[in-house]
Amino acid sequence: MNAAKIPAACAPWVRTRLRTAPGISAALAVLVFLTAFLAAAFPRSVDAYETQALRHDVTTASPGQSVLEVTTLPPPLGQAPSVREAAMREKALASAHGALIGALPDPVRADVPASSYGVHTTKPLVADEPWLPRPDALPPQLTYAAPSALPDHSTLRSGRWPEARGTVTLDTREVEAAVTEETAAELKMKPGSTVTVPTQKGTSLTVRVTGVVAPSRPESGYWAVDPLLRAPSLIRDPGSPAPVFYWRATLLLAQDTGPALLATTGEPEMYWRLAPDASGLTAADVPALETGIAAVENGPGLLELRDIAGPNTTLTTGLDAILGAYSSMRTAIGPVVMVAAVGIGAVAAVVLLMTGGLIGARRHHELALLRSRGGSLRGIGGRLLAETAVSVVPAAALGLAAAVLLVHEARFRPALVGAALVAALVCVVLPLRTALHHRRPMLHGARDDVMSARPSRRRTVAELTVLVLAVGAVAALRRRGTSTGSEGDLLVSSAPVLVGLIAALVLVRLYPLPLRLAARPVARLRGAVGFLSLARAGRASSSGTLPLLALLIALTTAAFGGSVLAGVADARDEASLRTVGAEARISGEGGPAPVSGGLLRQVRETEGVTDVAPVRIEYGTPLAASAAVRSDTERVTLVGVEPESYARLALGTGLPAFPTSALGDGPGKALPAVVSPGVARLLGDRPHTVRSEAGDITVRVAGVLPRTSAVTDSEFVVVDAKRLARPGATTLLVTGSSLDGQRLRAAAREAGPEFAVRLRSAERDRFTDTPMQSGAERIYGAAVVAGAGYALLAVLLSLLQTAPERTTLLARLRTMGLTTRQGRRLLASEEMPQALLAASGGLVVGWATIALLAPGIDLGALALAGGDPSAGHTASLRADLTSLALPAVGVVVLAAAVAGVQAWWASRRGSIKELRAGDTR
Repeated sequence: MNAAKIPAACAPWVRTRLRTAPGISAALAVLVFLTAFLAAAFPRSVDAYETQALRHDVTTASPGQSVLEVTTLPPPLGQAPSVREAAMREKALASAHGALIGALPDPVRADVPASSYGVHTTKPLVADEPWLPRPDALPPQLTYAAPSALPDHSTLRSGRWPEARGTVTLDTREVEAAVTEETAAELKMKPGSTVTVPTQKGTSLTVRVTGVVAPSRPESGYWAVDPLLRAPSLIRDPGSPAPVFYWRATLLLAQDTGPALLATTGEPEMYWRLAPDASGLTAADVPALETGIAAVENGPGLLELRDIAGPNTTLTTGLDAILGAYSSMRTAIGPVVMVAAVGIGAVAAVVLLMTGGLIGARRHHELALLRSRGGSLRGIGGRLLAETAVSVVPAAALGLAAAVLLVHEARFRPALVGAALVAALVCVVLPLRTALHHRRPMLHGARDDVMSARPSRRRTVAELTVLVLAVGAVAALRRRGTSTGSEGDLLVSSAPVLVGLIAALVLVRLYPLPLRLAARPVARLRGAVGFLSLARAGRASSSGTLPLLALLIALTTAAFGGSVLAGVADARDEASLRTVGAEARISGEGGPAPVSGGLLRQVRETEGVTDVAPVRIEYGTPLAASAAVRSDTERVTLVGVEPESYARLALGTGLPAFPTSALGDGPGKALPAVVSPGVARLLGDRPHTVRSEAGDITVRVAGVLPRTSAVTDSEFVVVDAKRLARPGATTLLVTGSSLDGQRLRAAAREAGPEFAVRLRSAERDRFTDTPMQSGAERIYGAAVVAGAGYALLAVLLSLLQTAPERTTLLARLRTMGLTTRQGRRLLASEEMPQALLAASGGLVVGWATIALLAPGIDLGALALAGGDPSAGHTASLRADLTSLALPAVGVVVLAAAVAGVQAWWASRRGSIKELRAGDTR
């Protein structure tokens, strides 16, 4: 007879725990959700902005650089004419076009609608028609192309579309063509115009214009790879000693008329222009993309292309250069972003450990009772693991799902690994840390505080090991920097974290000393609050390294991220100022043009303009008299200024003060000049004659400036414009706030078409034109916010861990006559030493970290990738006071606020619960 089923004696452990303390499980789940979201969103965000940057670079590059152009010669003369003609016909070209697209190695893909093919002549042919324009008595030279799908890429403006009449062969003597509107306007062509093309047999081929078309998308590869398809160009004759020009243009023959070009002397060739399709490219495809392009340019892929198009097939493209520039920027920005990722990851891990410590401390007596009743460490750890996993695993999964939904076009596996690491850290470390704390019996009431704790030898060895690692990381970062491809070097990227860890260990060791020194004089005072607060601060647990470590790493990460953003902003401001010289610059584009008084008045009356400095700039001025100028004579930029307005300009833009008095009258007839250091070394102390546009002038060095507003990076000589033979200004340097760019441009247009306006704000925007830069900046902004948030969370966790003990203390002291105000002062004074230690330590450590790592942090790619690489701008890391001070002040304010709220709350509650008999708190 089977025994009856005996019901369970008690409810399941996990369900009981979740019902008993749902708030703790919910709070842990929320923290895990946020941390898992950050851990999953970071790699996806990096993938997303790198993918967007790759597509941006490919799609915004000029088609002449990005298109893969396949060309081949027609069959040789030894072949039969029918064979040569068949290779040039539409059917053969279209078949080869499809085969070439299919032969591209993955992930190199072609954008079929944007691709084209056809036949064109490679050698321009002279057109002797008398009605064609001849700028310098030279006839135009024309090329002829028979592109595919002309009606799909243009709009007919007049006439009709060209057609192939019958079967076009070598013997065809007339074909039809179209021209674009710009070509028709410049070369005086219209429907019905004819052009005679010489052939190899001495006869002529007549090309009849039947229509005028307008390109639908002039910027597309169909028109932009060969600009002559869209518009004619004036070309200087290289064989003429004098500068004479002639027109170059292209006539667009009807499709399937390519065989007629075989008879001409234009050396025709077949071409296929394959526009790259960037819509499906991702950052992970870059290595395969580079390999594939190399294969079709000069590798086995080219052999396959030659099997399709012919033995003389070649492929040319600038896509490999685009990918090289992209990879260089990615390599430069990646390590800088990794520094922020390691810092946030470290502080998140520490905060999770603190959360586990808080939960373990709250359940200390419960687990000690289980241990005393025979519970094994394995059993206790298993139950803790089960109840932790019930709330942590779903929270981590939700964080992963949120990251996947919010950040698109990124790999899933790195995000999964990040969220899984967060869940594993909490599920394993929290039960393990709590269970191991009860591996041996502990005496109740034994002191374990910072005043009496003595570090063990193991701890000393561990701290020395961390110190060696920190020194090595800082040295490696300073020596190698972040621009040498050290993206995957975690030791270098963890340098700020290691510096914060060392600082936390040092501060914990030094923390008892000021407490002991302060406790002695305070003990002699009449009030008890000061002595009690210092005594309570000294009785804090010696395991307080963890909260302090979290605070220091969080504050250091926030300060580092804020300093990176500040350094980027400063670099862009500096670079834009070097380029423009003021908030706005108005000058002639083609050459120096005199500025009229009307333009000067209009600019001064424009809204937002506070001052205008008119200057005369003469570029390439030889440092020699007119008779002594040679090809190797040193040349500088001569600048004539109004000393007073130019000095105000220097003051307003933050440049070195301009020495106005140096341009005053001096001995002799030499003009006093303020020069650059290089010019000062060349001229010396004696007067020197230089050649200006108005003749020779004699100058002497009266002052030296490292840089000046009117000149960007060249050597300069600044003199008083009134003492020049031609004092008229050629450039206006404008200062002011919120300048009206439209009104400035309107004033410049009224003054003449040669004047242009350059705004400093527009130049600054050029440095942020790539998704990779903006994406990296967003990550650093998130790092600042996350670092500050984790710092505040670490303060809250630290205060919550000791909240029950402080509540009991207040209840006991109230029975002895402690007032509510004194209770608030006591709690605030008790927390202030640790809060001030963390805040001041965070300030010092953040500043020291930035000072130590600044020589190795390269912000050039992050700040100035959109600018001119030859400009020589610098982008260095500097300490940002706001990023250093704001989180530190927030820590102190939060600690004081929490202490005050706790004292107020404790004063409103009764003391029965805290003072019940047998409570050992």
